[in-house]
Amino acid sequence: LTLRFKPYLRGIHCDDESIRYPYRKDTISHGTMAAVTIACSMVIITTGEAYLVHTKRLRSNSTFNQYLSALYKVVGTFLFGAAVSQSLTDLAKFTIGRPRPNFLSVCAPTSCSGYVLNINCTGSPRNVTESRLSFYSGHSAFGMYCMLFLSLYVQARMQGKWTRLVRPTIQFFLVAFSLYVGYTRVSDNKHHWSDVLVGLLQGALIAVLTVRYVSDFFKQRQPPLCSQADEQAEEQLECKPNPQPLDSQHGNHYSHPGLA
Repeated sequence: LTLRFKPYLRGIHCDDESIRYPYRKDTISHGTMAAVTIACSMVIITTGEAYLVHTKRLRSNSTFNQYLSALYKVVGTFLFGAAVSQSLTDLAKFTIGRPRPNFLSVCAPTSCSGYVLNINCTGSPRNVTESRLSFYSGHSAFGMYCMLFLSLYVQARMQGKWTRLVRPTIQFFLVAFSLYVGYTRVSDNKHHWSDVLVGLLQGALIAVLTVRYVSDFFKQRQPPLCSQADEQAEEQLECKPNPQPLDSQHGNHYSHPGLA
């Protein structure tokens, strides 16, 4: 976007100490961020859906391959929320055009005094454009969205007594990574602390709304009723007991075939 669009040119105060920080390289680059989030997402989602489909705990009504159908719904939901989060971030950045903490170092103006609307920068045009996109931390928003989405996915899909400690441990490391990304954006002089806070809140909000209203992670699924005529379905699916009282068929429960 920085190659095709220009952010809003906000005037600056040359004596503003909040935009006079030195330029530093990214602790977590865009490539590293994408590699970690995509790898975590694919490993957790693919493993979780494959296990649930294999153990018959998850079943799709689609006539297509059960594994691919399950992955399609989860990955599609994940990508939809990611697109919404990134779109809101870019919209706010280009509309507000807030200078980054390292703006003057990147801009390297020939002269700067007082309030300047159109500052004469000598730095790289692309870097100067990037240095005007501080409002909303894109790293923080995207990282929080991905990690919180995965945390909620784990909460919904990973059930059982053995997961009491495993599940919160996985969730802790996921959320901790997203927070670490936000902290590095401040220490690298790429964003103000308020930008990181807004990015984290936006990513968390989009993740919660996506899981709550778009996905079916926490949808209540009732097991089908058992049918004596369908022995194959009874073996493959977890059946729900027949609610009809036993004594309604034989007069009293002692005459049930399963009891001596």
